[in-house]
Amino acid sequence: MCLMAFGAVMVYSASSATTLLQGQGNGSGYLIRFVVYGSVGLVVMRLLARDGVSKVHAITAPLLSVSFVLVLATHIPHVGVSINGARRWIGPSQLQFQPSELMKLALILYCATLLAKRPSRVTDLRELAKPLLIVVGSGCLLVFSQPDLGTALVIIFTIATMLVAAGIPMRKLGKVAAVLAGLIVVYALIRPYARARLTSFLDPWAHASSSGFQAVQGQIAIGSGGLFGVGPGQSVQKIFYLPEARTDFILAVIAEELGMIGVFALLFLYGLIAYAGLRAAKAASSLYSALIAVGVTALICSEAILNTFAVLGLAPLTGVPLPFVSYGSSSLIVMLSGMGLLLNVASGATGHVRSVGRPSRRRTAAVADKPAREAEGWGSERSAEDRDRGRRNGGARGAGAGRRGRAAG
Repeated sequence: MCLMAFGAVMVYSASSATTLLQGQGNGSGYLIRFVVYGSVGLVVMRLLARDGVSKVHAITAPLLSVSFVLVLATHIPHVGVSINGARRWIGPSQLQFQPSELMKLALILYCATLLAKRPSRVTDLRELAKPLLIVVGSGCLLVFSQPDLGTALVIIFTIATMLVAAGIPMRKLGKVAAVLAGLIVVYALIRPYARARLTSFLDPWAHASSSGFQAVQGQIAIGSGGLFGVGPGQSVQKIFYLPEARTDFILAVIAEELGMIGVFALLFLYGLIAYAGLRAAKAASSLYSALIAVGVTALICSEAILNTFAVLGLAPLTGVPLPFVSYGSSSLIVMLSGMGLLLNVASGATGHVRSVGRPSRRRTAAVADKPAREAEGWGSERSAEDRDRGRRNGGARGAGAGRRGRAAG
């Protein structure tokens, strides 16, 4: 909620001046749409926070199929929308949707389903490749072709984090990473669009009037802000100097107006999400829930890190938005949906009771599922502890009986 409030203020600040000067209304159009999309996302988040994990398990396959079809549809003339040479959107101008955002969440659910069904597959690259790596690789190739290198990298980082959480040996993960790195380099050399981004990253000031223009303007904005910034709404770079100020480069506007203090406050909030998400994964009631929590947390954090690095000039420009802060209907709704699943995992792990004497449906399901979890090894550590305690206390004898017996002796 803090990130969304932060985003609403900064989207208005980054977009109001240019829309007024261009005669496109009173300057609040993007703010209103941000609030509307955020409201829709919050409703979806609330619904999924109740029992979303159990519901999405049944629709994972259809959701993945739909996301693949929609990403393919972006290449169809008169269906896909081309903006700045990239075909990433479908739909009319005011209701455009980016299918690759949906694909990110669908691949997280698909990966969690496969790994939870058979965790041992991570030890064998052949079993892991069929079908998990093949499906994920196909999705990344489709996203690459739009072209959208940033979203593809976010998918790769997210799935890699889930594989680490599932227990893949680091040596095998290193082999997969080496192959992917080689493919990305080849792609960057073949595609002029990606090659220009890479060249401008290495020396943006040498290409300040062409491919490095955006990076240079972002660095000027950051330098102008200094430690405490020039003040809310006082940014100069956002007015026709900084392209995509309300989306990809909103962090540069934040740095100029609120300084590095504002940037650190924003990164602190993402750090809280990372801590809480991994804590929820650790306490999850099943491997499937834990992997979903890890995937959603990795998705949010990898997008935030990649966007921050790109704006600061530490990584090539990839077009990745800042989660919950940048303007973008698809990103905001999908991120809030993922947050709903994360909240559902966290609430199920704590085992709250809705009312006295009447356990919640989530708690009842978790207790009913306990034998299955113990059968797959989830929580076996706890079971072994209980058995040892039972043997020490004489099997059926309780802890109180053990104390009374020792006192009588």
